Amino acid sequence: MEAQNETDLTEFIILGFKNLKKVRLLLFIGFFITYLCTMLWNAFIITLVIVDQKLRTPMYFFLGNLSFLDICYTSTTIPQMLAHLLSERNTIPYMGCVLQVYFFFSFVGTECLLLAVMAFDRYVAICNPLRYTLLIGKDICLQLATACWAGGFLNSVVHTTFAFQLPFCGDNRIDAFYCDIPPLLKLSCGDTSLNQVLLLSIGLFIAWTPLVCILLSYTYIISTVLKIQSSEGRQKAFSTCSSHITVVLLYYGS
Repeated sequence: MEAQNETDLTEFIILGFKNLKKVRLLLFIGFFITYLCTMLWNAFIITLVIVDQKLRTPMYFFLGNLSFLDICYTSTTIPQMLAHLLSERNTIPYMGCVLQVYFFFSFVGTECLLLAVMAFDRYVAICNPLRYTLLIGKDICLQLATACWAGGFLNSVVHTTFAFQLPFCGDNRIDAFYCDIPPLLKLSCGDTSLNQVLLLSIGLFIAWTPLVCILLSYTYIISTVLKIQSSEGRQKAFSTCSSHITVVLLYYGS
């Protein structure tokens, strides 16, 4: 069989909204309002953590990181989606696609790791309160947060590098709402088996390993909280975990 001719692509066509012309305006309004609320709410949390001295604790430090991460996360894809909803030509430059994939995978990986670190923070606070200040000090918080961001960006370097080294042979239509690696692999006329292995193996490590750590942390947390005699004490302990549990359920549930 003759090999297909490799083509130097300059742009990709995003097909996500091709069959939604009649409701594009409604989708634009819905996405725009959601995006605006997300930006304002996360900016409010970050400002509150910085300004309020009482919130200078590890839990709120990580929450501030998570809010900043959510701003970055949504800004990677939503603005482009909004622009495409108002345009007849839904294209993205080749380098723009590379950058979108890189940052999207960076923030995905970082959030997985950060959620696991936040679960560890709650585990130490509830299960080992006397050692909390020793185990979760300011320097440790900075190191853990740095490790999360570094791990996410390193994860993305691997995926992005291998994805865009593949040859593309003419078809530049991405059947998705933004540039993502699985749709890109379908466009390649080269061997994508290594990319599939990387997506599975690294995905298991950076997405599901943190989830296992989170589940283990909350297993110990629940066991410890149930041993607390007063209902007020149990309620206070659970309340410190409620926001984190909500984020984990929304993130992994979706």
